[in-house]
Amino acid sequence: MIGFCLSLLCLVLGYFLYGTFVEKVFGADPGRKTPCYTHADGSDYIPMPTWKVYTVQFLNIAGTGPIFGALMGVLYGPAAFLWIVFGCLLGGAMHDYMSGMISIRRDGASLPEIIGDELGRTCRIVMRIVTLVLMLCVGASFVMIPSGLMEQLTERLVGVAGTGLLWTVLIFLFYMSVTVFSIDKIIGNVYPIFGVALLLMAILVCGGLFLGEGSVPSLSESFADHYPVASTPLYPGLFITIACGAVSGFHATQSPMMARCIKNERYGLRCFYGAMVTEGIVALIWAAAAVKYADAYDVSGIALAEGFDADLNTVYGKLYCIMTDGGNAKMNPALLVNLLCDDWLGVTGLVLAILGIVAAPMSTGGSAFRCARLICADFTGYGQQTVVRRVLLALPLFGIAILMLNVSSFKVLWLYVSWFNQVLATFTFFTIAHYLRHRTEGRASKSCTWLISFIPAVFMLSVSSMFILVDKDNGFGLPVEASAWMAGAVTVAFTMLYLWYDNRD
Repeated sequence: MIGFCLSLLCLVLGYFLYGTFVEKVFGADPGRKTPCYTHADGSDYIPMPTWKVYTVQFLNIAGTGPIFGALMGVLYGPAAFLWIVFGCLLGGAMHDYMSGMISIRRDGASLPEIIGDELGRTCRIVMRIVTLVLMLCVGASFVMIPSGLMEQLTERLVGVAGTGLLWTVLIFLFYMSVTVFSIDKIIGNVYPIFGVALLLMAILVCGGLFLGEGSVPSLSESFADHYPVASTPLYPGLFITIACGAVSGFHATQSPMMARCIKNERYGLRCFYGAMVTEGIVALIWAAAAVKYADAYDVSGIALAEGFDADLNTVYGKLYCIMTDGGNAKMNPALLVNLLCDDWLGVTGLVLAILGIVAAPMSTGGSAFRCARLICADFTGYGQQTVVRRVLLALPLFGIAILMLNVSSFKVLWLYVSWFNQVLATFTFFTIAHYLRHRTEGRASKSCTWLISFIPAVFMLSVSSMFILVDKDNGFGLPVEASAWMAGAVTVAFTMLYLWYDNRD
């Protein structure tokens, strides 16, 4: 527990210390009017109370990500704690803050337009396509999760089976309302409730973490790969698995949404950087809770599938056993969430677990579709002042998402999300670095502060390159050594290309 407490303390102190430094690097100006006043339209540009901007931003970027990602990522060992802390503070929180603040300075521009302004026309076009595909994949994926869970709950509670289609239709209607109605209506009023529920669940789990049986592995074990079965190596697997809670490109698509609602630049630190640190804390709590719960859990009652080869004498083998039902099912962190909440928190925990597992992905899915509409509106110039115009732009997007559901499984959709998410983060880091270096009348700054984004950009470039080469499910499945050499070559080549472009400006 000492390692967990130290990690938690680092996240809190990092917000005040490194977060303040990042704010100074950007140069937040409390006297500058924000887009919610200069471009007020009664739909997307609306002043919202700071606490609402914070909770909506937190829920938009969180969903089930900091829970499920942390539970699967901690299978690699205590290195997950280090990645959550340093990835969040030095990468993810800075990434979310800068993307939101740059959007404020660009009148609430969406991420592809910001990337295009900094990295050129080709990147603008590519990122429009990539972000739209990512948003629609996220939206479609988060129709499948809650509809499937609600179908199971309906059958269990009232004995009615085959309600999946009904729940799918209802969820799509909810997503459409989130997408087309003004942001202060459903998002501004409902999302804060979901956000509070997600935070309350994390607080209660944290209490159980200190009171429950079992132990949390020491941070001294962080530099070994503890994954209990053959899998993608710790590098790069961990850095792709734990995205929400550390670094996630999806977040940079959501920050501009709140950039259109924040009242003053001085609130950016708490609303963007602070929301990401909060997400890191949630991820840290769930990662620690998972290994502590698994350490004390008796898995002898689980019927093991033939060929199940995880070592049940280790906490990671037991954790893997719980989340795969002894190898009888695909990886499903919801199994662990239900068990943990039921054992540690009782009925209250189960209610919160259901709310979190169902409501959290619905909030993320709705925000993804709304973001897709905003991206399309930005590059088409199609005005969004009336509900009718917003519906007309949203309908084709929902049509594509429905087509995705008919031709793809959740696994196929999620393959696109996981890797493209971190590729998008890489481009966002390079964009931020370029902005910080050239924002003064277009000339390169002599300050080295742009390195706070350039270094994470190079790291995430190497991670993304290595992952697509070595991963057997999502990528080419090449040998580790060959993948490392090839990923290194790609990283050096792309970095040199970026520096050439950057120095040319």
